[in-house]
Amino acid sequence: MKMENEVAIITGAANGIGQEVAVQLAKEGARVVLVDLNSCEKTIGLLGDAEHLECLGDIRDPEFVKAVVNRAVEKYGSVEILVNNAGTASRKNIETMTLEDWDRDLDTNLKAAFLFIQAAVYPHMKEAGYGRIINISSVSGINGGVVSGGDENGRSGPAYSASKGGIIALTKWVAKELGKYGITCNSVAPGATATGITAGVAYDTSNQVIDRMGQPSDIAYAVMYFASRESSYTTSQVLKVDGGISIG
Repeated sequence: MKMENEVAIITGAANGIGQEVAVQLAKEGARVVLVDLNSCEKTIGLLGDAEHLECLGDIRDPEFVKAVVNRAVEKYGSVEILVNNAGTASRKNIETMTLEDWDRDLDTNLKAAFLFIQAAVYPHMKEAGYGRIINISSVSGINGGVVSGGDENGRSGPAYSASKGGIIALTKWVAKELGKYGITCNSVAPGATATGITAGVAYDTSNQVIDRMGQPSDIAYAVMYFASRESSYTTSQVLKVDGGISIG
């Protein structure tokens, strides 16, 4: 799965899954574009001598998204890989959720993915006749949100579930549209994973086949396959990396 000199844009790269994806892609030779609202200093410290570009800003802003892609192309000449990972997760239920909560999750998790796909594909991936798009969804987008230990506060909220379900639908739509250009689009759907979003939530994993929390590396290794040239015959897939919670 060598990705020597390929250019990979990763959103939410400051920590968690995005950080691990950036590190693993860099190990395979990719030049990584680190996108986040917060400093990616810790991620950069893990990259060693790998080429990287840090872009800080709001991924909900169309102009910022266009600027990120343009900076990547200006510096490196191309964009081969896009990983839409950044996300927010309100845990309010539908009674207490505000419109601001709803818009934040939908805009960060779903609209931003659309913006990055549009900016990276047209014209760059399309003209190159090659691209790998990986969207991080969630099992919450499949089953409506995992209940943790029976505590409503541990369950991801309706906006999060709706946005991640939307990511899955977007993945399938994009895959059908872009396959003719040599561009694949797939999704990785994590279960309970130890990241900043899940910090402080007591997940009960005893009802999983694999009784533990997922780690960012578990998700990153799945992303690596979809990002590789070896995945050229795989598109529109949703790979659940969830310890078996979705079985049945």
